[in-house]
Amino acid sequence: MREAITELLVDLPATSNITDLLLRTHDADPQRALYALRSGSGWEDLSAAAFLQQVSALAKGLIAQGVRPGDAVAVLSATRYEWTLADVAIWFAGAVTVPIYETSSAHQVAWILEDAQPGVVLVENAGKAEIVLDAAGRAGRLDTTAVVFLTRAPEEGVATLASLEDAGADVTDELLAAARTSRVLADAASIVYTSGTTGRPKGCVITHANFAFFAVNTLDFLPEFLKQENARTLMFLPLAHVLARAVQVVCFTGGITLAHSGSASQLLEDLQTFRPTFLLAVPRIFEKIHATAGQRAADAGKGRLFGAAERTAVAYSRAVDARGRGGRGPSPALRAAHSLFDHLVYPRLRAVFGGEVTYTVSGASPLSPHLAHFFRGAGIMIQEGYGLTESTAPCTVNTVALTRVGSVGIPMPGTSIRLDHDGEVLARGTSIFAGYHRNESATAEAFTADGYFRTGDLGTLDEDGFLTITGRKKDLLVTAGGKNVAPGPLEEKLRESPLVSQAVVVGEGRPFIGALLSLDREALAVWSAAHAKPGLTIGQAARDADVLAELQTAVDTANATVSRAEQIRRFTVLDVEFTVESGHLTPTLKLKRSAVVADHAAALDELYGRR
Repeated sequence: MREAITELLVDLPATSNITDLLLRTHDADPQRALYALRSGSGWEDLSAAAFLQQVSALAKGLIAQGVRPGDAVAVLSATRYEWTLADVAIWFAGAVTVPIYETSSAHQVAWILEDAQPGVVLVENAGKAEIVLDAAGRAGRLDTTAVVFLTRAPEEGVATLASLEDAGADVTDELLAAARTSRVLADAASIVYTSGTTGRPKGCVITHANFAFFAVNTLDFLPEFLKQENARTLMFLPLAHVLARAVQVVCFTGGITLAHSGSASQLLEDLQTFRPTFLLAVPRIFEKIHATAGQRAADAGKGRLFGAAERTAVAYSRAVDARGRGGRGPSPALRAAHSLFDHLVYPRLRAVFGGEVTYTVSGASPLSPHLAHFFRGAGIMIQEGYGLTESTAPCTVNTVALTRVGSVGIPMPGTSIRLDHDGEVLARGTSIFAGYHRNESATAEAFTADGYFRTGDLGTLDEDGFLTITGRKKDLLVTAGGKNVAPGPLEEKLRESPLVSQAVVVGEGRPFIGALLSLDREALAVWSAAHAKPGLTIGQAARDADVLAELQTAVDTANATVSRAEQIRRFTVLDVEFTVESGHLTPTLKLKRSAVVADHAAALDELYGRR
């Protein structure tokens, strides 16, 4: 049984907690810019001292509201500075943060209110307040749930951060300190609910130790971009996702300036005005940027130039990988071509990220190795990692010094990874959660007898300890002929096509492998204009011969990577998009496979009914 282990780099006293990390940063440099707030067309720095003052005031307000150490406090909001302020204030009050995705329905919120039983819910706006009140009624908690708006602007008849802070004016510093220090590493810091790709979400109890050990050890594990001078990042992923919040703890522990962008329409402008030095993203962001860049180049008559630049970037990155394994590295001719495109093409790609990003971290779902090589060759290194809600943050990651494209890296400090007899990835260490909230049976099922967490993912470990994820146990398809097929790699390859937004490979109990494809609306608009078919709708494109021919090329490319028995024989183009709102994607843009298959059963029957 192969196993990979990385020892802890930094230890912490058992009596400490997350808030000690912020205080340590504040004491070292009170004027250190911890946050950047949007100000007009620019950004205004917020010092560690100013942030600590706001945190303390809000924490006192929560205490005045009746929040006691160990109580749950929920947050329902898009990504924004006030979300982070509330999170840290909840910890200072000794309480437990319960994040709720902003896209959650009243039914989903009701379950979280029933299970976590928060006494206070902090909401972004009136629309979110209505959802919470509806949910509280369903959960029978109308009399025990207080709603507070995440704003300091006066709101008639409702509680806001300002009124909460006013109410806490009489809470003493001594009472606040007692609440803050009542929590130790072993105590719960957050209850984070799984994204619900299968069944009812389960509440993962994330401890102060989970967050704190990840933060202090990651700074030393990835120093190239976390400890660079004037390091800064723009957070745009949902803060209800545990990874985003874990990275925020890394930022205030390391004194890294953090800004927030909660609007997709604002993101590109925010990137270019804030100019981050590193980013946390999901694969779909890189897929969209790559596809859009290629389509725009083609539309401008520079498709051949972009294609040559892409091939050079990939070849250069692969050669760098080969050198790391004892190969020769990039040849003189390849270096020359790479240098040329580094003047002509790659700077425009880097400009999309603001021009100063060198490193990015990709998580939540698999990233195509082709895209990883492309971006690295273009000057943006993607450090792909792997983790789940239950592991708080990545339990493996590629470091700058130790990167193997296609893998998800080596274990994080304090983490051990091994494979079970069937290839399931098992994990143990400081980042693994304490268990499922109020669900002892699920917790027992999730761990082996010797304390390893069963991830449900299948993988391989190479001789150097790099983990590669090969699929999800529950996603494996078994065809009528008995062939086991992992859909993930095929789907990743299909999504490399600019026209493909999402791909669902199917074939469970069927005579062959098929695929359901959804189209990318933005890429389709560019494609249709370039092919003298302006205004082509998704419904029309699903039946258009030229579109189908382009998609067949993408399918053929994907098929070339697998055996004949695993190849996609037929595909159907759906005239709808898979979105978070449609219920087919999680808030971190992971596919809800069972929902897609259930909602498009007729298309599936048609796919296999053709002759």
